[in-house]
Amino acid sequence: MDDALTRCPVCGAAREADASFCEACGHDFTGLASPAPVPPGSPGARSAQAAAAGTTLETAAPAGSSGTTAVLPSASSDPHVARVESQVRQAPVRPQSAAAGDESPLDIGWTGPVSGSSAALAVDSGSDGCTECGQGHFADGYCDTCGAKQPNPRDHFAESPAEWLGGVCDIGARKQRNEDAMALLAGTQPLAHDVLVVCDGVSNSTNSDVASLAAARAAREVLDDPVPRAMGLPDAVRAAIERRLGEAVVAARAAVVENTPDPTDPTPPSCTFVAALVSEGLAVVGNVGDSRAYWLPDDPASTPVQLGADDSFAAEQIREGMPRKEAETGAHAHAITRWLGIDSPDDLTPHTASVRLDEDGWLLVCSDGLWNYCSEPADLRTLVAERTAGLGEQGRRPAALAQSLVDFANAAGGHDNITVALVRSGGTAPLASTASPAPVAPDGDIASTSAAPKPDGEVAPDGTVHD
Repeated sequence: MDDALTRCPVCGAAREADASFCEACGHDFTGLASPAPVPPGSPGARSAQAAAAGTTLETAAPAGSSGTTAVLPSASSDPHVARVESQVRQAPVRPQSAAAGDESPLDIGWTGPVSGSSAALAVDSGSDGCTECGQGHFADGYCDTCGAKQPNPRDHFAESPAEWLGGVCDIGARKQRNEDAMALLAGTQPLAHDVLVVCDGVSNSTNSDVASLAAARAAREVLDDPVPRAMGLPDAVRAAIERRLGEAVVAARAAVVENTPDPTDPTPPSCTFVAALVSEGLAVVGNVGDSRAYWLPDDPASTPVQLGADDSFAAEQIREGMPRKEAETGAHAHAITRWLGIDSPDDLTPHTASVRLDEDGWLLVCSDGLWNYCSEPADLRTLVAERTAGLGEQGRRPAALAQSLVDFANAAGGHDNITVALVRSGGTAPLASTASPAPVAPDGDIASTSAAPKPDGEVAPDGTVHD
C-alpha cells in the first residue's frame, strides 16, 4: 500500500485507516489545516518518532474497567521529550465528533457538548462581531460580510469576576482542541469567599473537553455556598472546607458521568480536578490528578509551596526519592493514577492542604500546561516576579498576570492546553519586583540562581503551612 496512506507525512508515525489526525503530531490528514513539518531534532520531532516507534506501559485499572495499554515515548536522554505528552491512562482514541444533530456550526471537528445539558456547557464568546473585517457578524459559524470562520470560543477564554481574582484558559500552540476548563467565583470582599476550579480533560479519553467543563462548573456550584463558621475555631473551619471540597469532587464526577453518552466506551470522558476555596483569608486546596495549586508569597524570606500532591507516576517516583526534575521529565511522567469519570477509582478523596493568606502574594491554580515548563515553587515564584515586573501598572492584576503566564508557556512550546487562575493577596496596585528576573532557557525552564529561602513556619509533606 502507498506509504502516504499508512504513514504520517510530517512525523512518519503509523496512520490508522480512518484517522483524520495523526496521533503523534496532530497533522490533519484531510488537508484542511496542515502544520509545517516538525524540525528534525526538536522535542516535538523526537516525541513523534518515539510515538511512532511506540513502547507500551501496562497501567493499573480500577475494578470493573477494561485493561489498559498506553503508548508512551521511549526513554530518552533529552529531558524535554516527555513534556509534549499529556495525561495518559488508557489506550489512545481518535477525536470524537458530536452526536448527530448536536454538531457545532463552528467546526465539524470540534467535539462540543453532546448531552441534554449542552446549553449549560457553552462558553460565552463575548461578541458575534467579526474580528477579521470588523464590519460583519457571525451567522452559522461564518462572517456574513467577509466569510471568515468564527473562532471556537473554547480555544481561549478569560474570567475576571473581581479585581483580585482572574484566570485564562487557552488551547496552547500544538493542540487541536482545548480540553482544559476553569470556573471562578468571587465574593463581595477580597479573600472573603473566592472559588477557583481547574479541570484538565484526559487527552486520550472521549469528549474530555465536555467532561472538564462540566466538572469545573458543577464543583463551583457546590463551593459557592457559604462555609459554616458557628464555632469559629480555625481547625473546625478548615475541616468544614475540606469536607466541602470532597463534596465538590463528588459533584464534579457526577457531572462527568452525566455527560458520558456511552457507558461502555473503553475510554469514557474523564478529567483531573483541582480547586481552591478561600474563606476569610484561609485558602484550602483539594486535588485529584495532576493539576496543581501553589502559594507564592512576594517576600523572598517566605517559602513558596506546592499545595497538595499529584496522583501520578512521577509523584510516586518523587516520594521514593527521585529528584523532581528527573521524575517530571521521564517517559511516564504524565501517567496519572486517579481521575474523575465513570471508570474512576473508588477512592476519590482529594489531597488537601491549607495556607493562611496573611501576607502579599499569589494563590495560583493551574493545569500541567503551565507547570510542565516551571514546576519548582521557588522557580515559579521567580517567574511570577519577572512577569509581574514586566507588566508595569497591570502587574498586580490577576487576569493580566494569568495571560502573561499563558504567553510564557506558549513561547516555551505550548505543547498542552494551558489554564492559569490566580487570587491576589494584598494590594493589586503595581509593586517593584523584589527578585531579579531569572534567565529563561529556550525550552522554558527557569534557571534558579539563588538558594531556596528558609521557611518561617513548618511545612508539612503535603504542603500545608503551619504557623
